[in-house]
Amino acid sequence: MKAMIFLSAAMAISLAGCVGNMNPTGGNSRPNYPYYVTQQPMLVKKIHVPAGTTLVYKEQYFKQGKQPEIMSENKLTDIRLPIGQSIDWGGVPVTMISQFFNSAMRGYSVYADFKKLDADKRTRFSQLWQSCDDDLGISIKDRKDWSFNKANIADVQSCSGLYQRYFKNDQEQQQFLDLMYRELMKIDDQ
Repeated sequence: MKAMIFLSAAMAISLAGCVGNMNPTGGNSRPNYPYYVTQQPMLVKKIHVPAGTTLVYKEQYFKQGKQPEIMSENKLTDIRLPIGQSIDWGGVPVTMISQFFNSAMRGYSVYADFKKLDADKRTRFSQLWQSCDDDLGISIKDRKDWSFNKANIADVQSCSGLYQRYFKNDQEQQQFLDLMYRELMKIDDQ
């Protein structure tokens, strides 16, 4: 009986070490993705970003953490604006644009800061987006362009976890995303 209790305790302790390890690359630490902080305003993925913008890239051998020079846009995963700053995307102030985690999907998620959106600049599109209270997933035609270029925007894939194209049989979700896409297409290109 004592052996059984000892074995159970040993098993519980060894399995507890696995809990909380959510890093898809293994290990207990976060990956140290290579990143570059812009020194001056520049054009990245056809978006004008201010100095101090952090550009995060896919994991690469021999490149970790802060990089001394900008890397290839083909490896870019995130554009993170400096704290307190935003850019206009579809009439909405955004602080981050992040490539879809699933690289087979063509698109990105856009993160808004609705506190910075003036009441007189609100549109039906921005109100729908704000009602989701999270990021907006956009599918695109050209991976090199993350700007608000309506000719490149193929669809609205998601609005937070509440509305997703993945659930094709859920009419409410599909109708909401269709409405968002129509309203997005009414916004003037910038």
